[in-house]
Amino acid sequence: MSVTIFYLEMSSPEQLNEKKDALGLQIVEAEIDEFRLNKFLYQLIGEQWQWHDKLLLSDEHWQQYVSSPNLRTWVAYYQGTIAGYFELKSDDNGNTEVVYFGLAPHFIGKGFGGYMLSQAIKNAWAIPNTKRVWVHTCSLDHQSALLNYQARGFKLYKTELESV
Repeated sequence: MSVTIFYLEMSSPEQLNEKKDALGLQIVEAEIDEFRLNKFLYQLIGEQWQWHDKLLLSDEHWQQYVSSPNLRTWVAYYQGTIAGYFELKSDDNGNTEVVYFGLAPHFIGKGFGGYMLSQAIKNAWAIPNTKRVWVHTCSLDHQSALLNYQARGFKLYKTELESV
């Protein structure tokens, strides 16, 4: 089986085509590092999209990953329930990656994705020294994922075909 990987980027905050209607979604940064939260979110959101590469990692690896000063995590809530999350990771060259982004199964198709992605992008540009925001998605993700990234202003810069 082959998977297509799409790499997208934004080179200025003005490229953001923001969706402003939150529809009751609240997005909060997890300001205290707790690797179990990230591990839980990764599994909750990623299970349906075959995110399994990190599930076998040790707790020590998760702790190291989450405690990186360049990684920040936001959780989306709807009526008190976790609806989704995103992680942003910056580097010393001014690149900020939307590392993980997604909605929990019950919240897909309710119009939350555009707003949550807009918030991810705005928070990425707010990280000091960010010159470029980028993300990758693949053909295993939700059918609207690529369209949502492009609708928010990301431009496709590379496509790869990978055998799995």
